[in-house]
Amino acid sequence: MVHLSPAVTAIKPATSTGQTLLGLIGEGIGPSRTPRLHMQEGQAQGLNIRYDLFDLHERNLSVADLPRLLTEIEAAGYAGVNVTHPCKQAIIPLLSELSPDARALGAVNTVLFRAGRRIGHNTDWSGFSESFRRRLGDADMAHAVQIGAGGAGSAVAYALLKLGAKKLTLIDADLSRAEALAARYAPLFPGAIIEAALTPDAPLRNATGLVNCTPMGMAAHPGLPLAAELLRPSLWVAEIVYFPLETALVQAARALGCKVSDGGGMAVFQAVAAFRLFTGHEPDAERMLASFAG
Repeated sequence: MVHLSPAVTAIKPATSTGQTLLGLIGEGIGPSRTPRLHMQEGQAQGLNIRYDLFDLHERNLSVADLPRLLTEIEAAGYAGVNVTHPCKQAIIPLLSELSPDARALGAVNTVLFRAGRRIGHNTDWSGFSESFRRRLGDADMAHAVQIGAGGAGSAVAYALLKLGAKKLTLIDADLSRAEALAARYAPLFPGAIIEAALTPDAPLRNATGLVNCTPMGMAAHPGLPLAAELLRPSLWVAEIVYFPLETALVQAARALGCKVSDGGGMAVFQAVAAFRLFTGHEPDAERMLASFAG
């Protein structure tokens, strides 16, 4: 028998027969549009979906409480959860198995609860890739600089290399993490130059594009992930933060005249793939895009 702790007693079971329970685990996720995406698409398909937020900060929890939280969510009858910062890598030891993509990336953003098993997937990389193709399809991929080599960064780096980046510089305050990610992907993409650096200053001098894969810009982490003077009009700029949609980076890049992709597209297309996994139903991507915009 699972005993609910005081910190998570707000977890509620299904309120009606046939209701599918989903959720999002992360920090600073109050403005997230993911619940609306899943519930509105579910409604359009005749599915009764309830999508809840499990904000670590709001519940006075930390990543160390993730094992307990995940157990209690599973015990309450949830079909699955999405996972965001800072839990995409910390959750892996708590899972029964990983999809090939999640295993290759070393990060999970979607967990299915199936017959006592916890199955981790990663829909971030395909979500970023589809958004990039739609918004920055003609971008010069000679040299991309990516700030952030954590869970989301792992997925985006994989996507950038699959999209044809000839050179990729991974920036992280923890240089060893950036180096480890570069080493992970070097054998998979032998035709690309993949390097690690501590700051973006020197790499950006000759770069063609920039991606932010840090939480900087989120509601709980306002601000820019780099010095504004490092931006220039010839750079394409991609953001993965989508709450708020108009991050400081997006605003600064647009003001300079850069080609910009905000985080909304990645949010929608990773949700499209996650909805398919959660429900077994084929989502309408265009309808989910409209739902996000509305």
